[in-house]
Amino acid sequence: MSSWLSGLEVEFAIKLGLCLVLGVVIGVERELRNKPAGISTHCFVMAGACLFTFISISADPNSPARIAAQVVSGVGFLGAGMILKSDNNTVRNLTTAAAIWFAAAIGMSIGIGWYAIAVIASVYAVIVPRIPHVKRWVNSQHDE
Repeated sequence: MSSWLSGLEVEFAIKLGLCLVLGVVIGVERELRNKPAGISTHCFVMAGACLFTFISISADPNSPARIAAQVVSGVGFLGAGMILKSDNNTVRNLTTAAAIWFAAAIGMSIGIGWYAIAVIASVYAVIVPRIPHVKRWVNSQHDE
């Protein structure tokens, strides 16, 4: 019965739980701003990156960066698909694509076991999109 258990399940469940919590936190911020990638997307990207990193570390402890390095380019490709150029030549969803890429990095940090770094990075991911845009501030100063 226990042949399908590896002994790593509890450790992975803890990591996956943290991915869920942090993915929800970042995803809620994105959804509140009506962005296309929200809770589910961030949770899946974070957990996927965590799983790839966990597998990489567990399968080959001497070369854990081999699989993890591919996550960076793979998620970058996913994010590139979200970037849209509208009819009036404006680029949309660039921050969303960057948030997805950053979520993968957070997932990788959880996969490695750097929990505090993952939490700090998640706080950063929630704060950064809330920083007012300079362009809006400058325009409001011109209107006065």
